Amino acid sequence: MPLPTEKLLIRGVNWLGDAIMTTPALMRLREALPQTRITQLSPQKLATLWDGQSFVDEVVTFSPEESVWTVGRRLREKQFTAAIVFPNSVRSALELWLAKVPVRIGVGRRLFLTQSLPQRAGAVKMRKLSANEILQRIRDGTPPDRVPPEAHHVHHYLYLAAALGASVEPLAPRIDVSAEEMEAVRKRFGLAQISGQPLFGMNRGAEYGPAKRWPAERFVEAAMTLRKKTNCRWVIFGGVGDVELAQKIARDLGEPVLNLAGKTNLRELAAALKICDLVVTNDTGPMHLASAVGARVVAIFGSTSPELTGPIFSSRTRIIRHPVPCSPCFLRECPIDLRCLRGIAADQIAATADTATPV
Repeated sequence: MPLPTEKLLIRGVNWLGDAIMTTPALMRLREALPQTRITQLSPQKLATLWDGQSFVDEVVTFSPEESVWTVGRRLREKQFTAAIVFPNSVRSALELWLAKVPVRIGVGRRLFLTQSLPQRAGAVKMRKLSANEILQRIRDGTPPDRVPPEAHHVHHYLYLAAALGASVEPLAPRIDVSAEEMEAVRKRFGLAQISGQPLFGMNRGAEYGPAKRWPAERFVEAAMTLRKKTNCRWVIFGGVGDVELAQKIARDLGEPVLNLAGKTNLRELAAALKICDLVVTNDTGPMHLASAVGARVVAIFGSTSPELTGPIFSSRTRIIRHPVPCSPCFLRECPIDLRCLRGIAADQIAATADTATPV
């Protein structure tokens, strides 16, 4: 007997990069269930990400201060017929149990789900290394951990969607941006294209922590090298917490540079990234967004694994990493000398950017 999918609720994830990695599953659900009304339950900070996306019909938001009981009560009023829980948290499953959704699909958490799936075959956990493990690996010269492509988190979300008949064949994550949004951003921030002067974007921040941040001075060095080679203009992206550092980088770079750190909302950021001819970025949410809107991207990885969470399904993305025995450690802060990132030279970025930019 087919499951009742007339009104499907997706309990979305809480971070920008993770949200973008769910889009292949959402696209596959739309493909498999063209008549279903798909509603995304999203943190307020990510609500506008889903504006104009053909695979989401409605967005319901929740605030960080809102209790699980309040969220559940609001959802109950909408009378959803089925739900998929993308996060692995107990709270996310409890919300849908309180909402009394008759079909609730997720991994584990049997108490709150009607269809509790086992862990997907091939899944790899992001295990943080201890400082002692890191030192031991360096002493022993242990080869860096590598995982197979099928361990990527995109496959986890596709696995959940398959419970409702969706294909598990992976797609590149995608976020659509309209021509009107791009034109509005060009006018507001002065991003008009100039013949013979490509527009390059830089995203030096990474909210997760300093173990994902390539040194600022290397960004400046790579940016100046690329400017000499291409006559590009630089646009600096970042959140409110990146403003001070972005100002310093802008001063070090000198003109022509446009500093947009802390000035764009989520949709404006998506449009501005799409306008760029190239984006050089750390492993962070805007990296995933740049790749998903179709920008050409050079992505720098340190403590994390591109095999698990990188934009690996995009032919327009180049990934840069320095192989060391202790990476990936998945730590927010490096307990030693940040060798995974300091081992990446500025001229590597400039050379790789040549392969990511149009001929």
